[in-house]
Amino acid sequence: MSITRTQSRRTFLKSSAAVVAATLVGARSGLAGTKDAPQVTPPLSQFGYGDVELLEGSVREQFDRNHKFYLALDEDSLLKPFRQRAGLPDPGEEMGGWYSWAPLADLDNPGNNGFAPGHSFGQYLSGLARDYAATGDKATQEKVHRLVNGFAPAITPHFWDDNRFPAYTYDKISVGMIDAHEFAGAPQAFKALDAALDSVTKYLPPGPLSRAEQYARPHKDDSFCWDEPYTLPENFFLAWQRGAGSRYKQMGEHYLADSWYWDPLAAGENVLPGKHAYSHVNAMSSAMQAYFVLGNDKYLRAARNGFDFVRSQSFATGGWGPDENFRNPGSGEIGESLTKTHSSFETPCGSYAHFKITRYLLRATKDSRYGDSMERVLYNCILGAKPIKEDGHGFYYSDYNNDGSKFYHPYKWHCCTGTFSQVTADYGISSYFCDDKGVYVNLFIPSRVTWNRGGDRVILTQRTEYPHRPTTQIEVSPDKSATFAIHLRIPEWVGPKTSIAVNGTRLPVVLMPGQFVPIMRTWKKGDRIEVEFDMPTTLEAVDPQHPKLVAAVHGPLALFAVGEIPPAVRSQEMAAVTQVAHGSTNWQVKTASGVISMRPFTTINDEHYRLYLNVEG
Repeated sequence: MSITRTQSRRTFLKSSAAVVAATLVGARSGLAGTKDAPQVTPPLSQFGYGDVELLEGSVREQFDRNHKFYLALDEDSLLKPFRQRAGLPDPGEEMGGWYSWAPLADLDNPGNNGFAPGHSFGQYLSGLARDYAATGDKATQEKVHRLVNGFAPAITPHFWDDNRFPAYTYDKISVGMIDAHEFAGAPQAFKALDAALDSVTKYLPPGPLSRAEQYARPHKDDSFCWDEPYTLPENFFLAWQRGAGSRYKQMGEHYLADSWYWDPLAAGENVLPGKHAYSHVNAMSSAMQAYFVLGNDKYLRAARNGFDFVRSQSFATGGWGPDENFRNPGSGEIGESLTKTHSSFETPCGSYAHFKITRYLLRATKDSRYGDSMERVLYNCILGAKPIKEDGHGFYYSDYNNDGSKFYHPYKWHCCTGTFSQVTADYGISSYFCDDKGVYVNLFIPSRVTWNRGGDRVILTQRTEYPHRPTTQIEVSPDKSATFAIHLRIPEWVGPKTSIAVNGTRLPVVLMPGQFVPIMRTWKKGDRIEVEFDMPTTLEAVDPQHPKLVAAVHGPLALFAVGEIPPAVRSQEMAAVTQVAHGSTNWQVKTASGVISMRPFTTINDEHYRLYLNVEG
């Protein structure tokens, strides 16, 4: 349901509340437990988590570190906020920070501020379920089952009393339960999902209210206006598709923010300025699910246009949203942020939303440029995030300030500790896609994918040190010789010397930057593909209003200056940045006044750095 121009706000709120109540208390569909098919099947399919194995390298290292960290979280502590409100025995220590209950007056207390009690439980559960699907680790599956079984009796309506974010927190619970069911085979997950939805009935906002609409309603303080009901449809639609019942589809339709978000975006109107960055990009995945489930092209147009607006004000790293807000085009506020804030990009949350929407759009359109955008965020943002500390202090913001550094957020167990578990779990499924005719290689990371083609298997093993070395090698191993296509993403930035060879023979193909190139042949075991990328260095201005504030970007890799930095450098000098040695992560710019050291974000630790330099000439 959406607000029409002739419908009053009061009428809308009353009718929305009635629809929610009727949906929630109504009988479940007879289709519950049966998976349902959407209207649109995207042309590219996603591999299962267990179909892709990450091999040795920085991506696998971060995946393993996060898997180990979340597997070690104390289960009683995770369940404590729910058990406390249910009046159940609640052993375990308080986690503190955002996660535990605290008086509303403690909002500014970093130790235990109770900002969003239990908010990330579902995300930790989701990440572990995906980790299990990727690794087959039995201890991970058992932990998922125990958490589901412990949660089901602990979620009651009392949990939502004085809860600032019922939609936000329920949405996380929802993805945790549907992933526990789908990827870890938790038999009680749908029962717990139903219990959660029943418990939150009267607490959910009556419709897909924007923040402005939430401010217009009675509220205890501003923080009670920051809920995110407009992100709900994605997981409602996924729950329906996975067999949770028809009411989840009805709820997904009800919370589509057509009037103020999807309709104007579909018409090409940029309504992002002033909006919270992460949640409104995350909501674009709801538009994609609406497109798949309902078959309405409007939602695809809205998601594509919205993501284009995001990219138009992104930093050279691929990150976006300084101070968690989108800015007005042409205002110069992105460049001005370099001196006004150290909160440039909400890294784990933003990266998770970015990976999701680019996966959806790539599958729907086969446009390889969404893969280009994904890899920017991979190498320049999330892969450089500092590890979570045992006490719950986590990396939150990437800092692109003129005096930048990596730092931990003062509040423990914040939102980015939840999405960090999910984004690293998704590295494998972001790397490859397929259709009935072939495999699409999207990310160039050390990995192995198994494609079940009819009754036969095809294994592709990719070994690479990309992007520090501009090459990748893929070994093809079908069970038996077979004819199919392997599509390689040719990034939009590549130079004319990019080449592809099979078994040492260079292919006479015209490579179109910004497209997948198909290699169709009869493949046999041991065939080898070698790609040599011509990686140019470009200088990217922070925004059109600050053309002399530029970042050096080599291929997909943004380079950060460390150490002594002169007030200005010549553009020719900066464009000539070179690796200290082939494959090295150390770079340098030679200037008339000395050498500037530069490094990618992944290799920066506690030193200060600068992304954008002043150029002259």
